[in-house]
Amino acid sequence: MAVQTPQYKIDSINALKQSPISDGKLAQPQLLENLSTLSRVDTPAVISHYAVAPVYDVCVNVQGRDLGGVADDIQKIVDQFQPAPTPGAANQPKTFFAQWHDKLFPPPAADPNSVLPTGSQIKVRGQVASMTSAYSGLGIGILFAIGLVYFLMVVNFQSWLDPFIIIMALPGALAGIVWMLFLTDTPLSVPALMGAIMSIGVATANSILVVSFANEQRHGGRSSFHAAMAAGKTRLRPVIMTALAMIIGMLPMSLGLGEGGEQNAPLGRAVIGGLLVATLFTLLFVPVVYSVLRKKDQNVEVDPLLFEADEYEITDEADVTGQRHPIRHADETAATSGNGHPSHLPRYDSHPEA
Repeated sequence: MAVQTPQYKIDSINALKQSPISDGKLAQPQLLENLSTLSRVDTPAVISHYAVAPVYDVCVNVQGRDLGGVADDIQKIVDQFQPAPTPGAANQPKTFFAQWHDKLFPPPAADPNSVLPTGSQIKVRGQVASMTSAYSGLGIGILFAIGLVYFLMVVNFQSWLDPFIIIMALPGALAGIVWMLFLTDTPLSVPALMGAIMSIGVATANSILVVSFANEQRHGGRSSFHAAMAAGKTRLRPVIMTALAMIIGMLPMSLGLGEGGEQNAPLGRAVIGGLLVATLFTLLFVPVVYSVLRKKDQNVEVDPLLFEADEYEITDEADVTGQRHPIRHADETAATSGNGHPSHLPRYDSHPEA
């Protein structure tokens, strides 16, 4: 059973001092002022703890600005306060890298007014910590995705050069993302980074179409330059259709219409900007890189006037060496006209390049 004095009977310090205290053994209760000393002091109304240690929370809300910009400004203020030096830390020798770091980036002069008491520290927590963790995780995810796609293409193409040519479209995707976010005044966020990963995947798939077709043309006897030209011309429609379908699908999301639409608008804007520039890189820049890096691998030159990608495709080495293939010879015999000459088969130049 608990006994409590009514609130209206303790309306002053003197009334509190006159409270009788008894433990059941004393013959007469004692007053509280005879057993203790009472005085007024200032104490926190709310005491918070973080990781057992007591903390003082300073809550800040963001209005009219992005969270990242406000966090940077707050971090600059926090960096002005230095923790108290640990006893004996000044006598400990510094490592070689620490000495070079102090030479390149000399620490600012210590201000006595900016030194925190011993055992105290200032940390920024809350949504800023979650945002920083999410950004670092997605940044690592983008790099890991690019590396994983590259090594998978190395296994598929059995070459280190072709995957390198393919990922040349990715700088255009990243530049398009930054460009679109800048034009729409959209801050970098987690949905925008997710859109970056999506645009990287589509740009890589379109670049694979171009490089694969160029390899087929080069193996058929064309030079790297003409193979790249034919790949850009033939794969123009599939690449544009794939990118355009993705862009049209993301257009309603990028407008941010409806209640809560602004939450996912950065994702759509990042995808649209990335694919717009990545498509140009895929159709223009990737063929140029292919023709330059594959220039040393060409062995046979075929006249482009006699070999058109949409008319005939060479897939056999015997076609470009001048040797008559048995099956092809039978086809030529069946396709000859009455005078014994082929009527429509193209001719090939068997002279190697100088």
